Amino acid sequence: MENLGKTPHLLLNTAKGKRYFPLVGKNYWTIGRGRDNDFTIADHCISRNHAILQSTETGEFLLIDLGSRNGTFVNSRRVSIPVTVHNEDQVTFGKTEVKFFCPISDHQTDDDMITEPLDHDTIVLHERRLTSVMVVDMRNFTTLTRQLDEEILSSLIGNWFRQAGEIIRYSGSWVDKYIGDAVMAIWFHGQNEVPKADIMQIFQAVSDINTMTKKLSQQYPVPFELNIGAGINTGYSMVGNTGSGDHPDYTAIGDTVNAAFRLESATKELGLDVAVGEQTYKSLTDLTQAQNLFYQYTVSLKGYDQPTITYGIHFEDLQQFLQANIITS
Repeated sequence: MENLGKTPHLLLNTAKGKRYFPLVGKNYWTIGRGRDNDFTIADHCISRNHAILQSTETGEFLLIDLGSRNGTFVNSRRVSIPVTVHNEDQVTFGKTEVKFFCPISDHQTDDDMITEPLDHDTIVLHERRLTSVMVVDMRNFTTLTRQLDEEILSSLIGNWFRQAGEIIRYSGSWVDKYIGDAVMAIWFHGQNEVPKADIMQIFQAVSDINTMTKKLSQQYPVPFELNIGAGINTGYSMVGNTGSGDHPDYTAIGDTVNAAFRLESATKELGLDVAVGEQTYKSLTDLTQAQNLFYQYTVSLKGYDQPTITYGIHFEDLQQFLQANIITS
């Protein structure tokens, strides 16, 4: 372990020697005092679930504080919003200092990008699966960062990420990506159809995240009520398992994923809370109140040549839809 070569990793110096945390085999890693974390650090100044390191598709690493009591710092600067960490940055969790190493990321160009082979324990499978992708974004995030105290902002955003993750896990999925002020989650379905129970879980998750966000508005001295928007899209994706051993880590790529992000962006243009793709809507058309509460729109999504049909709904109507289908879902 002394020579990790080009492998991104964290280095912690302890009284017993050096501890290395390789950043491979997953999309993100949790850090904290609790044993359920990927990297457990026994320090009473570190929160049970303290922070997350997210690997992006461009090879960068985002550091996200989860509303920890004593904070996360990069080169002595507090992390209040997700920040990019660079090779040899000093990262402090509470009072524990570690060093981040990513030897090739800061010097590579797009032409130089090389995919490093994963170790022999890593399984890489690719298959075409029917999936639903949900992207949830916090509204007016940039304005919030300019108006809130750094410590309050860090606690607020960290709590939002942490609670959103808990809601998504309870709903049968996991956070596949943390992106600045948004989260992305994936649900896997049967081979050819989407069970109604799956769709109801997804919409319940969106509703619960909205409720949680409203509660945070009351708990923090925010300059305006916090709001979210969501895009949900269903279709076939290429699914890969980049996990290892007993910890598989699935992700999906393709047009279904891309369109979910675009649909979320479209909610701002249309003045909606939630926008769903045609396939998602077809999976719920025979549910009570679906055709009365979801309205059809035609939008031009960035990167798409042809106009796209989407169906939108506001959170008040979504709550009515969920209540109407409690028995039939």
